[in-house]
Amino acid sequence: MKQCQAYQEDKMMSLKVSYKEHERLIVDGLRVNIVSYLRECETSTVNTTHEHMQYPISEMREEIKNLLADFEKSTIKEKKEELNLKQAPIKVVRNSCIRLHYELFHLHVAIPKVLGKPELFFIASKKCLENIQQSDIFIKENLPNHVFTVNGKSVHNVKMPSDSYPCHITAVCALPNGQVLVADRFNKKVKLLSQQYRVVSHLDVRDKPWDMCLITPTEVAVAVHDEVQFITVSQSQLAKSRKLKLQHECTGIAHNQGDLYICSGTALYKFTLSGKLVSWLYGDTSADLTGKNHGGFILITFVICTEIF
Repeated sequence: MKQCQAYQEDKMMSLKVSYKEHERLIVDGLRVNIVSYLRECETSTVNTTHEHMQYPISEMREEIKNLLADFEKSTIKEKKEELNLKQAPIKVVRNSCIRLHYELFHLHVAIPKVLGKPELFFIASKKCLENIQQSDIFIKENLPNHVFTVNGKSVHNVKMPSDSYPCHITAVCALPNGQVLVADRFNKKVKLLSQQYRVVSHLDVRDKPWDMCLITPTEVAVAVHDEVQFITVSQSQLAKSRKLKLQHECTGIAHNQGDLYICSGTALYKFTLSGKLVSWLYGDTSADLTGKNHGGFILITFVICTEIF
């Protein structure tokens, strides 16, 4: 039940973060367009009209500022209402998880106390069995096995004129706004794709990128040789931020609840986002990047990040 509760709380948090970022992107985009338009108007006014025409432009600026403020308020209110509607069923499931866990815990505590009282023991055991069956049904309905089905595929060319080699995509991250980040290993690039899968921005990285994972709706961590390069996305542009230098290779990376899980090819480590080593989780030095090792790391990071096993 605790796992189910944590799963529902993660879904709520993910929704909240996604909606907050979506709000910011909408408002920021509108603000940039309005500011750009006002600058064009001012430039045009200075070049083609007399000084007294500046007054209507000032009026226009003030009016647009007021409209933008009203838009921000209404948009945020609408998004909050939409978020609350989507979170409502998740909250119901989470509260049911808490209730069932509470009931099972108290039955677990009560049963040993009535071992010498057959009637009470029978009632408690029957109640416990009913609660276990109810919990099993509840978990099956609300914590599915996540069977993934491929509904179709399409082919898109993400090669750029500056690419020296054929594209070799080793990692993909989907952003909440519909854009997609891909790691192009052979060309040592991270590319940002539009919703139509066209390259709209890119960054060169120091070495061939092995893997990539989402940290926030606007930040990813890229596994590059012996370091982790953080990259931010803002207004369809990519920018490098901080990096973590490691004492080993970085061939795989995953993020879960504020921690980084990094594969070296023969071991799996847990780090904080600031780069502090928390623990060594798994290792097998019988070979270098064998199918057994690599597959094991994929399974472990998949379980860590999705809580599915």
